[in-house]
Amino acid sequence: MLTRIGARAHRWAAATDPFTNVHGFARTLIASATALTLLFNDTSTLFRPGVGVEDVPICAGVRAAGAFCIGAPHLDVVRWLSIAALLVVASGWRPRWTGLVHAWVAYSVQANALAIDGGDQIASILALLLVPVTLADDRRWHWLPRTATPTSARELEKRLVARMFFALIRLQVAGIYFHAAVAKFAVPEWADGTVLYYWLNHPTFAAPAWMMPLLGPLLRNGTTVALATWGVLAVEYALSAGLFAARKHWRTLLLLGIGLHAGIAVLHGLTTFALTMFGALVLYLRPLEETFSEPATVARARATLADALSRRLIARATRATQT
Repeated sequence: MLTRIGARAHRWAAATDPFTNVHGFARTLIASATALTLLFNDTSTLFRPGVGVEDVPICAGVRAAGAFCIGAPHLDVVRWLSIAALLVVASGWRPRWTGLVHAWVAYSVQANALAIDGGDQIASILALLLVPVTLADDRRWHWLPRTATPTSARELEKRLVARMFFALIRLQVAGIYFHAAVAKFAVPEWADGTVLYYWLNHPTFAAPAWMMPLLGPLLRNGTTVALATWGVLAVEYALSAGLFAARKHWRTLLLLGIGLHAGIAVLHGLTTFALTMFGALVLYLRPLEETFSEPATVARARATLADALSRRLIARATRATQT
């Protein structure tokens, strides 16, 4: 039995190289979302006292391992260093080195800051689950294809670890959408189909003023409000079912998910949450072997940057040997 399981694991690992720009693109989206959160929110917004929370940053228990606790009271310095680190992660450079950094910074924001949303928590979880993948990723940039020999034992081990953690990520994302749909039925306004009326007129999360002339008549119509409200639940249920759906349906579900979160970003202004969920959806519903085509301008810019970095390192090494 164990021999058969081992043989199936061998075939599963050898079938697909999981180290592609699909998960690289997802990493870029997730890291960019956290970077934008830190860039457009200063420390007085992120680290402020709240109800039941007087000491900020929040450093109780394991939260003390967060960068903002270690770097306190120089919170603004840590914020800018975190932004710089996340931009390096988003660039795709050396995923083996930057994976742990990404997980630590994402955890620090989620654990130490008060002003966070669900996207920050999801970013922290996904960055952590990607650590074993990045540690096995020996590429210089996560945009590049690999040339590793799939028959070597070392390569098969890397692929097996990566594919196992990608499977766990898919399970996690499916769970997020399933819980999002099921938990809403505990709220009477979701169950009776009226919640969007209240949220889109909310003082903080209301739709932009320029959209209200269009949305107003729809929000005053009980049928359209109910259909839109229950439509959100239907999409979330459908996305959770993507874990069991045939691959031919993944693209449709991916587009539905992108549409859902793009709508949330436009209507409620939750842009970084949407970026994080776009990354989660790519990991969930984009087959790893269906790589993205890199625009020529991006390829040239990346090559220029890599060449400049190489020349600088060579020059520095030359000076060191001369002295």
